[in-house]
This record gives sequence, structure tokens and C-alpha cells, in this order.
Amino acid sequence: MNLQEISSNLDSENARDRMLALASLRNIPADDAVPLIKKVLNDHHVALRSMAIFSLGIKKTHECYELLVNLLRHDPDYGIRADAAGALGYLGDPRALEPLSRAFLEETDWLVRFSAAVSLGNLKNPQAYDILLQALESGEVMLQQAAIAALGEIQAVEALDDILNFANSPDWLVRQRLAEALGNLNHPKSLAALQYLAKDSHPQVQEAARLAKQHLQTASTPPSQNS
Repeated sequence: MNLQEISSNLDSENARDRMLALASLRNIPADDAVPLIKKVLNDHHVALRSMAIFSLGIKKTHECYELLVNLLRHDPDYGIRADAAGALGYLGDPRALEPLSRAFLEETDWLVRFSAAVSLGNLKNPQAYDILLQALESGEVMLQQAAIAALGEIQAVEALDDILNFANSPDWLVRQRLAEALGNLNHPKSLAALQYLAKDSHPQVQEAARLAKQHLQTASTPPSQNS
């Protein structure tokens, strides 16, 4: 479909037509795609709205940041706010640190807080450390998973002792996130913990530990010198 056909289909009364039209923007340049994505940002079909919001995270123009922050702050649907938080992580705009931090601190819905924590990791900004530590101490398993992964993403070696407390978590996904995070934290304690997690009772934790250990060892190996 050309842009005119896509635009026309986005106005269709048939949700399937609108969904297909939105999907067809995948290979359209961002400057052309975003004005069309905006047509369905307030669609009554929730799945279509979610898809449009995700698209704003990967079709990066000067408009996307403000559109997503507005949804995160003001949309009445917590699922949409969570989608907006997630899309801000994909967008990677450093300004998102403030609205994502605020969302984590002020939101009452766990899904929005979870998405905010994940996206703070995606930004790879060490300034998210204090917020992520609060997520780690929240007592909510999903938030702890997100915080462990994000602390690894921002390479917060100073959080090692805090996240290592989860090495014996009864939730294998927490242990898997821990193994993955340790692969980004170059420290002798990380290698020791990965040796332990490599013997975990769950095969996915074992595999995550193996890959993380491999990553650490590769990162620690100096490049060969050509004579």
C-alpha cells in the first residue's frame, strides 16, 4: 500500500483494516509514518492503540517523546500508560529519565511501575540507580525482576551485594535475571556467583549463567597484539 492507501485504511470502520494498515508502516520512514500512527493513538480498539504506541518507540522523530510522555502522564488506562513507559525505553531519549522515574515513584499500578523500571534499564543511565534500588526493595517479585535486569543494564557494580541476595530466590525467573545481569557486572563476585548459578536446578538459569560467564570472560580478555 502507498501512503494514501494506508491513511485511508487507518480511517476504516473495520478494526482489522486499521491494524493491517498500521502494520504496513513498518518499513515506512519515520517522518512519513508518525503522522499516520497519530491517527490511531486514541483508537477505541485497545490492541491497536498498544501497537501504535509501540510504533512510536521505534519510529523516532522529534514528536515521539512528547506524545509518549503525555500518554504516560495522562491516559486513564493503566495498560496504555504501561505501553507508553515501555515505548520510552525503546525510544532511548535521555530526557525520559525524569518521567519514567516519576512514574515508578507515583504510579499505583504495578504494571506501569514494572514497565518504567525496565525502561530505566534500557536508557542505560546510571542516574536511575536509586530508583532501581527502591524497585529491588519493593517486595514485589515482578518489580524485583525488572530492577535486577535494569541494574545490570546500567552496569551498577555497586549494587552487586544487593542483587546477590536473590541468588536463592524461590522464583527461577528472578534467578535467571540475576544471572543475565551479572554478565554486565565485571567483578570477581559476579564470576563466583555465576559458578553457583550454573549449577541451578532450572535449566534456563543454568544457560543464562553459562552465557553470562562467557560474556564476562570475553570482556576481561585483552585483545591480542599483532606483532
